[in-house]
Amino acid sequence: MRPRLQPKTKPSDTPVVLSVAEIELVRSLVIYEDAQLLALNKPSGLSSQGGRGQVHTLDEMLWAFAKPGKARPRLIHRLDRDTSGVILTAKTKPAAGFLGKHMMGRRFSKTYRAIVTPGAPEPAQGSVDVPLRRDEQGREAYMRVCAPDHPDAETARTRYRTLSKAPAAALLELSPETGRMHQIRVHLASIGRPIAGDARYGGALAVAGLPVPRLMLHAAALAFPHPDGGMTQIEAPVPADMAGLIASLGL
Repeated sequence: MRPRLQPKTKPSDTPVVLSVAEIELVRSLVIYEDAQLLALNKPSGLSSQGGRGQVHTLDEMLWAFAKPGKARPRLIHRLDRDTSGVILTAKTKPAAGFLGKHMMGRRFSKTYRAIVTPGAPEPAQGSVDVPLRRDEQGREAYMRVCAPDHPDAETARTRYRTLSKAPAAALLELSPETGRMHQIRVHLASIGRPIAGDARYGGALAVAGLPVPRLMLHAAALAFPHPDGGMTQIEAPVPADMAGLIASLGL
C-alpha cells in the first residue's frame, strides 16, 4: 500500500481566524521560502493536520500566509504531533501536484535524528525491514510489526546509523524508505531501542536520571525535486530541548 498523503476527510478551504500570537508563531517557524514552496520547522506538540479540540493545527495556521482571496499553502506531507522538524508546503496547486507525484514515486529523501535507549543498536548501522499493520483501539491508532503474510501487512523499511553513543543512550540518524505511520518509532522499538520519551511504544521517560520532556524524534532534513528543476535540500536545526538532552547525555 502507498502512504496516505491526505486525511480521510478533506480539510475545509474556509479561511480560519487566527490570533495574533498564532500568526506570529507560525511565521517564526519558516526556514525556507520561494515562489513555489514554503517549509517550516514544526515544533513538537503541534498537530500537522486533523487535530482534536480547540487548538488550531499547523494546516489551519497556514492561513497566516494566504493572500486575500487566495488559498493557503498546501501540506505535502505530515509529521506526528510530537515529532519536530522539516515540513513542506506548496504555495500553488501545480507545485502541490508536482511534489505529490514525486513523493508517491519515492523521490523524497528524509533524514531524522533520534535519541534511543538503552544504548546503541547492534549492529551500529543497518536497516529494519519489517512489515507493519495498523491497529485501531477505540479512538487511538497504533502500528504493530507483523508477519509478511498478514492480511493487513504493509512493507516498511528504515535505514539507521549510530552517530554517537553513551552508556544509557545513543543518537541515531534514520532514513525511512517507506512512509508508514509511526514507522521509525515502531521499527526502533522492535529492535529493542525505543525512542526516548515515546510512551506509546515503550520509550523511557527518564534517561540517566534526566527527565525526557517529549518524544526525542526530529525531522532534520528533507531532499526532493523542486518544481523549477534540480534537487533541493532543506534542513531544520535540532530544538533546544533535544539539543540540551543530547549534550547532557554526552552524545
